[in-house]
Amino acid sequence: MSIPIEFGPDTEFSFERELRGYVEAVAKAVGVGPESCASDAGTPAAAYVALDWRPARFPGHDLALVWDERHGWAAAIEGTAGDPSTVLAHLGGEAVPEPRAVVRFLAAVRAGDPGAGPSEAPALREAGDHEQLLSALLARQ
Repeated sequence: MSIPIEFGPDTEFSFERELRGYVEAVAKAVGVGPESCASDAGTPAAAYVALDWRPARFPGHDLALVWDERHGWAAAIEGTAGDPSTVLAHLGGEAVPEPRAVVRFLAAVRAGDPGAGPSEAPALREAGDHEQLLSALLARQ
């Protein structure tokens, strides 16, 4: 005789899968493929999207989108030879915005719009409550 065993939702597995899907949706929206993405479901959760564009005022540096669960999306120029990235602007608003909001933000950054977003990181949420963040990611589907 077999007895069915019910397991609760595996939050961390689901969170990792949904985070990867969200980051890939943002990448697709800004015009790059999933090979340009990396995500980390640790604490704090983070993501990176490499872009095929170099800002005119930073020749020799690629632009990237970076995300973490505390501050949301930011546009950053890549450092060289192990130097850290330099954030140009933060999107702000919410930790998990719609991909089209990230597209508008990136367009403003590319256009050199000083109102694209603040350079200081906004405090959008505390790191670590992946169940709450999972709910936000699922709401984006």
